[in-house]
Amino acid sequence: MSLLEIADLDAGYGDLQVLSGVDLAVDDGEYVTIVGPNGAGKSTVMKTVVGIASHLRGSISYRGTDIAGTSPEEIVREGIGYVPQTDNVFPTLTVAENLRLGAYVLDGLPADRKRDVYDRFPALAERPDEDAGSLSGGQQQMLAMGCALMLDPDLLLLDEPSAGLSPDLVDEMFDRVDEINDAGTTVLMVEQNAKEALRRCDRGYVLANGENRYEDDGDALLADEEVRKQFLGG
Repeated sequence: MSLLEIADLDAGYGDLQVLSGVDLAVDDGEYVTIVGPNGAGKSTVMKTVVGIASHLRGSISYRGTDIAGTSPEEIVREGIGYVPQTDNVFPTLTVAENLRLGAYVLDGLPADRKRDVYDRFPALAERPDEDAGSLSGGQQQMLAMGCALMLDPDLLLLDEPSAGLSPDLVDEMFDRVDEINDAGTTVLMVEQNAKEALRRCDRGYVLANGENRYEDDGDALLADEEVRKQFLGG
């Protein structure tokens, strides 16, 4: 049984349908990437899983239980962490305060989780009392991931984590995602940097116009001539 399984999913925003019949599965411990052109519906998949976009039809199963339509807070309690592409930290709060909010559904702040986050992201450990808005783009992205990790999720959803980062910070971000997955957290990532994402992941899905186009191992998708021609710039 897959950790997360999406079947025949239609979803969107109000009267606007974005996804049509999308299928996707993520096994426990996997690192799976969703790629595709702008407007393909990649982010909508994640937003539907966490209860932000409107579920219209189909199933979303997490550990065998249908979670379609579940509230975002309950999704977090179920063990799913989510890092949106934008507005993913509170800029006027300090690093430490942001992390504390990351654990808001828990009774108290688990000290060991905070230590783990600081160990994983040393730049945050050096700036606990700085406002998040004063951090660099890369540091803010690390803080957003750290907030999601405060709850020690079984599944981490990352929406375009490399967006807006310089090339050297993109590499660092991918390295951190590798480390998170290697430590046992299952990862589902939407990513604009398709070639690097597919090179790093176990499996990938290609979406276009809100529908599945291709699904295979990351290396196999990189080697597929049609995928390269249509979605990876040749």
